[in-house]
Amino acid sequence: MTVYEAERFDGEAAFPDAYEVRRDVFIEEQDVPEEIEMDGRDETATHFVVYDTEADRPVGTARVRYVDEDTAKAERVAVLAEYRGEGLGRRLMELVEAEAREQGCTSVDLHAQTAVEEFYETLGYETVSDEFIEADIPHVEMEKRLDG
Repeated sequence: MTVYEAERFDGEAAFPDAYEVRRDVFIEEQDVPEEIEMDGRDETATHFVVYDTEADRPVGTARVRYVDEDTAKAERVAVLAEYRGEGLGRRLMELVEAEAREQGCTSVDLHAQTAVEEFYETLGYETVSDEFIEADIPHVEMEKRLDG
């Protein structure tokens, strides 16, 4: 049985491992241009990276930034293709939400690719926008109110 560990990082400490996952998922798999993916906002974000401890490699990541004192924004949520279906996306979002609560936020917003909109709905997120294009991929804006 694979053992996964998650770590929290502020700013640059997460870059090598978070970027490795994001490069594989967004740039290589989804053809997102590097200049869009690496948007210059990582330095001010809190990052989470999930590791496969047996393979000694990062396999999932997410970052959270703050829109205002009440609203966190989940971004760059990614799990390597061969690790999808293991509950790692859910675990990453639980970490993001816990971090947001700890910072006093009452909601989490995100831009979800429409292909994973249903996944976020299972976590309690509601779609609050029409479909739009971001990095040549259809997205919707979603939000979730956080309980105390």
